[in-house]
Amino acid sequence: MSSAVVFGTGSWGTTFAMILAEAGTRTTLWGRRASVVDAINERHENPEYLPGLRLPESLRATTDPAEAMEGADFVVLAVPAQTLRDNLAAWKQYLPPDAVLVSLMKGVERGTCKRMSEVICEVAGVPPERVAVVSGPNLVPELAQRQPAAAVVACSDEEVARRLQEACHLPWFRTYTNPDVVGVELGGAVKNVIALAVGVAAGMGLGDNVTAMLMTRGLAEIARLGAALGADQHTFAGLAGMGDLVATCSSPLSRNRTFGENLGRGMTLAEVVAVTKQTAEGVKSCESVLELARKHDVEMPITEVVVGVVHDGMAPGEAAMLLMSRTPKPERYGV
Repeated sequence: MSSAVVFGTGSWGTTFAMILAEAGTRTTLWGRRASVVDAINERHENPEYLPGLRLPESLRATTDPAEAMEGADFVVLAVPAQTLRDNLAAWKQYLPPDAVLVSLMKGVERGTCKRMSEVICEVAGVPPERVAVVSGPNLVPELAQRQPAAAVVACSDEEVARRLQEACHLPWFRTYTNPDVVGVELGGAVKNVIALAVGVAAGMGLGDNVTAMLMTRGLAEIARLGAALGADQHTFAGLAGMGDLVATCSSPLSRNRTFGENLGRGMTLAEVVAVTKQTAEGVKSCESVLELARKHDVEMPITEVVVGVVHDGMAPGEAAMLLMSRTPKPERYGV
């Protein structure tokens, strides 16, 4: 039996820990707050993020990172993307020597423009073949109800990917392996930015034609950036690309779409942040994504206007006009 520790008792971390435990992996959750940890251990529930969800009795929790990591085959990181570096720096001393580090995070680090796997390798001092990524259309409220879903397990080492695939395999949760870590991470990070744009449009009362345009043109932006960074273009047609984009842009369960909707309705950034309980990764990552694109001379107009609306005070109406008034370029097949 393999063993895993999940760092982060938010909704996604708790749900993935539930999946691991139900798949037969010996699983521990690490949490910062004793009240949440005690509730998981005593009542088998995370009342803060997933009230009413019954967690497996085999799942245990602790506030001690050393205890949590003892003997772990997989160290799963489910913290907000922009906190990863500092958190992992504090935890790395407890890492088992052969453990695989698994990223559930979908973001690009501010200041460095590094993907989460790159931050993990740098901070933990581990080679890329010991880092895996889980991504895909995984809306947590549906997963928490054990509704059927699928995801991608990406790692440059195919054997590591297969081991992680087995550790989280359930009849209702299917995973596919992919060696393209770059493409899988970019798909997960940039789709959040596109979902913000879709949300803004929906909040303004714009229709499905605009949603379809933003999603397809957004996918083109993701693919262009991926090509510049050496990703496999087939990745963006799969679960970690188009699949994740469709779910995040279409569902009212999406944090990033909901955040954008509130902006589109006229709320200020501060007002939206105040009513948003959980992290909408696209809000902080959009600037890093745009900076990364500019470093590689990749044009990403939707990302540009999202940064303008979220961080530079641009009115949503002005953003829409900027997008629609751009000079068309000769692109085949409208992609």
